Amino acid sequence: MSIPTTAGAAKRQAPLKVDPATDELISQGAHCLGVTKKDLVAEAVRAYLEQRRADVRRGMVEAMRVLDGSLSSNVSMLTGLSPERIEQLGGVGEWDG
Repeated sequence: MSIPTTAGAAKRQAPLKVDPATDELISQGAHCLGVTKKDLVAEAVRAYLEQRRADVRRGMVEAMRVLDGSLSSNVSMLTGLSPERIEQLGGVGEWDG
């Protein structure tokens, strides 16, 4: 499974700020591989995300759980308490309006 890209999307290029040591690694790696720094970083990010696919999926599932639109989820996100703990403490009621 490959990570989707935004190829073809009309987006402006954003500068990537890295520390000098990382920039040197990127420069050396790109030179040795005969690619541009931009291409090396793009491929490296794709490979890294592919390796961490399970972690990315867990993060996405958690984000969707938090962003379910309920008041309880919003309070959970703001307080760091689980929705279950919020219920144990008396819940949050309903949205006004």
